[in-house]
Amino acid sequence: MRVDGLKFSIAAHSAWAPGLATAEAWSAWAQAPTRIGEGADPVVAAMPPMLRRRAGFLGKMALDVAYRCLDGRTNVPAVFCSRHGEVSRAVDLLGELARGEPMSPTGFGLAVHNASAGLFSIARTDRANHMALSAGAATVEHGVVEACGLLTDGAPMVLLVAYDCALPAALAHFEDCDEQPHAWAWLMTAPGADAISLACDGGAGEVAASTRPGGLDVLHFQLSGAPRLVRHAGPQRWTWTRNG
Repeated sequence: MRVDGLKFSIAAHSAWAPGLATAEAWSAWAQAPTRIGEGADPVVAAMPPMLRRRAGFLGKMALDVAYRCLDGRTNVPAVFCSRHGEVSRAVDLLGELARGEPMSPTGFGLAVHNASAGLFSIARTDRANHMALSAGAATVEHGVVEACGLLTDGAPMVLLVAYDCALPAALAHFEDCDEQPHAWAWLMTAPGADAISLACDGGAGEVAASTRPGGLDVLHFQLSGAPRLVRHAGPQRWTWTRNG
């Protein structure tokens, strides 16, 4: 895969993780990143309680940052991207099947990859286009590719939501990085003076020293003001650069 010439600007952004609920906390984390542990659920105060109760910890993180980033805007297409999604719910469903128990229809409906995007759309009665994707270690980058495609097609702005948690214990041995709970959202627009560029090639050589998940590496790039980030995902080398 090769990607050249993707450029965009960020009109608004938000982020949430346990212990990191304010812009000031994230600014301090960007200057001296520490490992993020488990914690209480975000409030998601803007969402009706009946729907909010259906979301689990991962979904509430995604919903919280999506609400705050859009700040009341409607008819904005959205790209929800999560490498693992609601895999904990899926493991619970498989356990029910293994025990010969009836599988919960509600549990199944909330385990699909677009569950958070669907809840967000329903709660806001907003019929704007939304999609959910997973693309391994390059999930965030592919989310940006999709969002830039929507901008090119004429959308004035696109909401990008990136969110993930650690894998459940039954799948923990598949982890290839230090997974940590986090969620962030960008309101992406056509590139301006402060544009960010994203490119991909099959090159080798530069290897990021970070063991963080991709979503946190990209968030750190954004918040820290670093001029460049290079990430490897299998044979792909993704290069983020800041134009402003």
